[in-house]
Order: sequence, then C-alpha cells, then structure tokens
Amino acid sequence: MSIRVAIASGNPVKRRATLEAVRVALGHDDVEAIVVDVDSGVPDQPVGDEETLRGARNRVDAARTVLPEADFWVGLEGGVLERDGNLECMAWIVVLGRCGPDAQLTRGESRTATFALPSEIADLVRRGVELGEATDAIMGGKDTKSSTGTVGPLTGGVIDRVAYYAHAMVLALVPFRNAGLSFPPAPEPAAGSAN
Repeated sequence: MSIRVAIASGNPVKRRATLEAVRVALGHDDVEAIVVDVDSGVPDQPVGDEETLRGARNRVDAARTVLPEADFWVGLEGGVLERDGNLECMAWIVVLGRCGPDAQLTRGESRTATFALPSEIADLVRRGVELGEATDAIMGGKDTKSSTGTVGPLTGGVIDRVAYYAHAMVLALVPFRNAGLSFPPAPEPAAGSAN
C-alpha cells in the first residue's frame, strides 16, 4: 500500500531527502511524494532557530490544509544562526502524521547538524543575500540550493544537501517508526501560521 507524503517545497533536494528517509526509516518502498507549494511565513533566509523552526512548522500546517488526505506532511526549512561570532548553517525538519493505535496526530521534529560558514559567504548572507546565492557567488557553483547545497562544496562532496537533510528527517520520523510508544500529540496550528 502506497504512503502519500505531502512535501511542502518544490525543491528537488528536499523531495529526494524525504523519499530516502521515509523509505529507510519506515521501511516503505512505495512512497508517493506530492509537492505542495506553500509559503513558509518567514523570510527567504530565516535567521536563528526560532524563525527557521517556525518556517518548517508553518509549511507543514499549510501543506495539511492544502492536501488533508496525505498520510504525512513534511516541512524542511534551511536557516542560519549566529554563534560566537560565526554564522552557522542548519535546517529544521518537521513531520506531521497519524500514529499509534488511536491514530493520534503526531509531530516529529529534528534539526540538522550545524557547520560554520566561511567569512566570504557569511558576509554576503549578513548583507541580505540568500545562502544559496552567496554560495554560488563565492564557490563558483550554479543553483547549489537545488543540488549540493552549501554543505556539498564545503565538504568536498563528502556530504551533499540530500544526505544532510535525510539524516535529520530520519530522526524526525522516530515517533512514526515507534508507533507502539507514546509521544505527545501534535499541537493545533498556531494562530497566524501560514496556510
């Protein structure tokens, strides 16, 4: 039986990371990924944990409104944060779905690892340039946002954006992989969330 996953982004990297994680974490090969184009409700370049997580949550809530018949709704939001004078890259992953014997609406969340951005990229981002564009300008790439991401060229291709997101996505799927255990129910969408 096919699982329908609504992915709240048209970015092909986010789609591939979601498919890979759902297949590995939940053991389902028959996954129908449905791209739902929704607004995150946050700036194109979110700054800080709170804003980035809010964007991922907003995407999930909006995707659920657009495609209520899906089995899972997924929001991935990449962001940056300042720490000890460094600008670091990270992303939040939010998964919403029903699990457990009572099919309770549950939300799983996880954040990727972080890594420091070189000053050349960080300075552009601090001046308002989106991370993908800044990476392309400094590293000589083209549309890295939809392919390797910033992590790709900075790790020499050891980790690309799909692997970077998929790891955190597997962790966000923990409640659904362990449906026999109790996890808190998902809260109702916050007032003013994007939809």
